[in-house]
Amino acid sequence: MTIRILLADDQALLRGTFRLLIDSCADMEVVGEAVNGREAVDLARTLSPDVVLMDIRMPGTDGLTATAAICDDPALARTRILVLTMFETEEYVAKALQVGASGFLGKYVTTDVLLAGIRTVAAGEALLSPGATRALISRFLTAPAPGSLLAPPERLNGLTPREREIMALAAEGKSNDEIAGQLVLSVLTVRTHIQRALTKLGARDRAQLVVIAYQTGLVRPGRAG
Repeated sequence: MTIRILLADDQALLRGTFRLLIDSCADMEVVGEAVNGREAVDLARTLSPDVVLMDIRMPGTDGLTATAAICDDPALARTRILVLTMFETEEYVAKALQVGASGFLGKYVTTDVLLAGIRTVAAGEALLSPGATRALISRFLTAPAPGSLLAPPERLNGLTPREREIMALAAEGKSNDEIAGQLVLSVLTVRTHIQRALTKLGARDRAQLVVIAYQTGLVRPGRAG
């Protein structure tokens, strides 16, 4: 199945480069281009792309605001956001994940990494590194802004002990293969438990599952829940 991609970047040269690169792949196609966040939201609602390649800094509505609007739209529940930016700061990464992005890449990445990233988020996986990104999430998602609340632990009440265990390992940055090896399960079984947790928690994808794991205290900095 072809992955349908919407490009959102205010630089025409970059959009053109991304289009040439993506359209050269047999399993991908660019279905639209947006020059700012507002246009990205409008085109997403019109085109229902599988993935939006979203820049953060754009004139008018920025990429984080657009990401939040797309992820909050029930009609776009299957659309994934891959944030691609020159400004790869901890605050930006944390905010992108909090508002629903499935992945975050710097614009310095190689062609192979970018294309693999698109395929990863299109498949419903999180583009999160086990090392630096895990520390980042621990630091920021467990420290809510003033006046806001973390997700209550009771949100996890519907999960089985095994689903909680696998969710915690996923939040530590482990892949399905690594979880299967550690728990002596098949990869298919791990995927099934992940999918059940996603459904029960109303999470869009693995990235949001990781966010919930930290915000409910299932996983805390330095130890699994």
